[in-house]
Amino acid sequence: MRIKRTTPRSGITRRTRLIAVGTGLVAAAAIAVPHASATDARAFSAARLAQASESVLRSDVAGTAWAVDSATNRVVVTVDSTVSDAEIARIKKDAGADAGALTIKHTPGKFTKLISGGDAIYASSWRCSLGFNVQDNSGNYYFLTAGHCTDGAGTWWSNSSHTTTLGTTSGSSFPTNDYGIVRYTNSSVAKDGTVGSQDITSAATPSVGTTVYRRGSTTGTHSGRVTALNATVNYGGGDIVYGMIQTTVCAEPGDSGGPLYGGTTAYGLTSGGSGNCSSGGTTFFQPVTEALSAYGVHVY
Repeated sequence: MRIKRTTPRSGITRRTRLIAVGTGLVAAAAIAVPHASATDARAFSAARLAQASESVLRSDVAGTAWAVDSATNRVVVTVDSTVSDAEIARIKKDAGADAGALTIKHTPGKFTKLISGGDAIYASSWRCSLGFNVQDNSGNYYFLTAGHCTDGAGTWWSNSSHTTTLGTTSGSSFPTNDYGIVRYTNSSVAKDGTVGSQDITSAATPSVGTTVYRRGSTTGTHSGRVTALNATVNYGGGDIVYGMIQTTVCAEPGDSGGPLYGGTTAYGLTSGGSGNCSSGGTTFFQPVTEALSAYGVHVY
């Protein structure tokens, strides 16, 4: 489920489809393709792994996410509960001679975008979470959030009654990426460089296995670990995002755009995934370093 906003982006039907709540526990059982031996692992070159990844993209099955696992030298394809056996078979068939490079893992629930520092922010008809406050080199203040939040949004408010304006969207990238930026227009609003009480002073990309924390306006703060980098996620309807950080952190609708961090370091912006914070889940994050570079801003 992409950690989505709570209302349709372009019409009620589309918004509802995009933000449908995914449920269920993330399962870790692989099917059909056993773990490779050291000898088998050497059989798949970087080129063949890239070919296998491209074949999954061409199959265009909604509810799938994939990334190369360097430990097993395989492309791990995570499929949500909407993916049928026939679609899995198609993914393998499309991979052809590279099908052996694929490991299929199931996760209950549905990959959706979740909308609704972690503080609540409100567009005209949906809620998300603020990611990180940032500045440009001229000292102007902005905040980062998910691109599927800023997509179609103009003005942002700090409350559901829309009485306290925060600012206006000045940049948005979704799909392909999932980041957006809002320029503050309200000089009276505090713009702390923190996530909750945690000061943020730098930005980086975490390593696989790193313990990370996520804060959001629906579920508060939760932790987990990074399981893959450079993951591709197909949310369906042409909404494919690339280069995501895959984690075991849970999230729910309304947490979209919220920060992923560790200590004083900013890592990412909440995109989406499956599951919930009662049973657990898989969640994907837009690397924040890419957004900072795109907009020429920095954390502080």
